[in-house]
Amino acid sequence: MNRRDFLKASAAVVAAGVAAGGCASASNPKWRPPRGAQISSVTTRPVGANGDIRVAIIGFNGQGKQHIKAYRAMPGVRIVALCDCDAEVLNTTADTLAKDDVRAGAVTRYADLRKLLDDKEVDVVSMAMPVRWHSLAGIWACQAGKDAYVEKPVSHSIWEGRKLVEAARRHGRVVQAGLNNRSRPELEETYSFMRSGQLGRIVHVLAWDYKRRQSIGKVIGPQRIPASVDYNLWTGPGPMLPLMRTRLHYDWHWQWTSGAGEIGNNGVHHLDMVRWALGKDFSFSLPRTVISFGGRYGYVDDGQTPNTHVSVYDYDGIPVVYEARGLPAGAGAGAGATTSPSEMMDDTVGTLATGAPFRVKGKSGAVGGVAIVCEGGYCVDSTVYDNTGRVIRELPRRPVRPQDAFLAAVRSRNIADLRPDILQGHLSTAVCHMGNISLQCGEAMSLAKASSSADVRQNVHAVAAMDRMMQHLAANGVDPKATIVTLGAKLTMDSQSERFVGAGSERANWFIKDSYRAPFVVPDQV
Repeated sequence: MNRRDFLKASAAVVAAGVAAGGCASASNPKWRPPRGAQISSVTTRPVGANGDIRVAIIGFNGQGKQHIKAYRAMPGVRIVALCDCDAEVLNTTADTLAKDDVRAGAVTRYADLRKLLDDKEVDVVSMAMPVRWHSLAGIWACQAGKDAYVEKPVSHSIWEGRKLVEAARRHGRVVQAGLNNRSRPELEETYSFMRSGQLGRIVHVLAWDYKRRQSIGKVIGPQRIPASVDYNLWTGPGPMLPLMRTRLHYDWHWQWTSGAGEIGNNGVHHLDMVRWALGKDFSFSLPRTVISFGGRYGYVDDGQTPNTHVSVYDYDGIPVVYEARGLPAGAGAGAGATTSPSEMMDDTVGTLATGAPFRVKGKSGAVGGVAIVCEGGYCVDSTVYDNTGRVIRELPRRPVRPQDAFLAAVRSRNIADLRPDILQGHLSTAVCHMGNISLQCGEAMSLAKASSSADVRQNVHAVAAMDRMMQHLAANGVDPKATIVTLGAKLTMDSQSERFVGAGSERANWFIKDSYRAPFVVPDQV
């Protein structure tokens, strides 16, 4: 069954529920679709004046710049409003847009997204704020009757991500997750080929993000909030704490109360590709188990999330390994050096079904990807190899703007047009949260003790990943004998409840749901 046929079948399930008990509406608030079901068609909403879709963009000090660029280039689309709680960023961007895009005219400027969502001249919102805002802003947009593009990761916790899905379904909104690889048709063709059985069964998967991350610095006390920033709005649902890092913007990724680390930042792209490749779009399931290990090495700074992180999952019997590295390949590191001056990242080394190694060449600054390993060969990106390394199938990259799929779905009111729908964004983000939660429930110990633990030694993929991590750290001057690593708890997930069960679950489930600061609270009933 292909993706579109599956969505149609899911819609039929929901239609049967509607026939039996009515539709989800204010007049019948108790009706809910089956937990996994996707609704193919959603509430009709007329687009703006003259048929144009009127777009507002929220947050553009980072990825939001790409949103502006994309929408500016689209026919039948007008950017009518911009929102950012940093007045300097807002005014500079709005002035530039008014100057460069004659269609935009004088866009309406907002500091508070709640006021923007009340604007009847806005049809859709495109969001790229810090992650603590993603789910709540998406829920509010749905409640305001607006379609939404929500950047990755779509949540800061598993519970709030599910609430965003519920809000989209309850209010009949089109909501897309910002997972850009889904807009690459050559990957869909490649993954269909890998699932077809022509190379035998899929035996394991390796995903990786090797991206150079420098120290964010070490402060000795609270830092001054930039005068242009409304810190209350910037903080939103999170705790309003003193600023304990040099830079307010971007480095929030590396502190737990505001970010989700590298696995949530870039790893969500590649773990989403894993789910896609394995066909988990059709099962709506999460991995059955996870165990993580790692730490923050090479410098002492105000970052809290690991810059070296491995998560090993059991996905319905298929082992999946995710590796993140922020330190370089280590070339040229002298004796006693803590970091290498090189920006070259490691080669990625994996294992074929035959036991032989395969290698993906590193490059300067960043390298990331997914390798799907089958009995008769493997694929990296959209290139398929046999077990001798011979290329047997290769498709050129055909990138499509993810915003194109979003606006196509806004017009068609069919979530099958999304790349991907928010349900898939939630599930892929939840896989990342599982890796972080395992680590947060872990124990600090020596590398030797961690590598000899039963949970690691009983999993050949965890053993191999631990060995690779130790070699990587040693190449960067990190003494394995003197190094402390956090060995995460081995946790078991129940996909139906989206909660952990069994050993360690009581503590792990503390992390399923965030606490929220009024009035920025994700509601139980959306």
